[in-house]
Amino acid sequence: MRAGQGIFGIALVAVLALAGCSGSSTPHLMNLRANATSPDEFAILPTKPLQMPKDMSALPQPTPGGTNLADPTPLADAVTALGGKAAAMTAQGIPVADGALVNAASRYGNDPNIRQQLDAADLRFRRTHNGRVLDRLFGHTVYFQAYAPMSLDQYAELEKWRAMGVATPSAPPKPVK
Repeated sequence: MRAGQGIFGIALVAVLALAGCSGSSTPHLMNLRANATSPDEFAILPTKPLQMPKDMSALPQPTPGGTNLADPTPLADAVTALGGKAAAMTAQGIPVADGALVNAASRYGNDPNIRQQLDAADLRFRRTHNGRVLDRLFGHTVYFQAYAPMSLDQYAELEKWRAMGVATPSAPPKPVK
């Protein structure tokens, strides 16, 4: 009886030790199995259907390494689908009509390294909030626990804006429990 308890205790300690050592240096709060070898279905863009031109003499010159009419253009297609005009976009994908908005938003300057800075800050945060041993052992998601202090209470914010007289016609009502 005692020997069985000792073996069980050693096995439990070994499993917990292995669980504590597993994983990568970058914590994955959502446990989405990012290292899976399956294909990414969102990386596949279908080509546009081929069409016969009305006039064969009006074909454009071939551009080796360039684009053709059947290449996917997801940004332009999305703009067109939402009622915009893809021809009225800048090289950065910003509508020309929104130029004043972009200038106003960047009036105090912008940092070209902001993505790297935010990535480093988020990595530091995730390393300190990567879950407890049993969370990691059983693959429990700790994402919502880690970011809970940063979440916004949408209904309190809605009431604040409504109290100031701001019209919020598209805000959904609070769910009834």
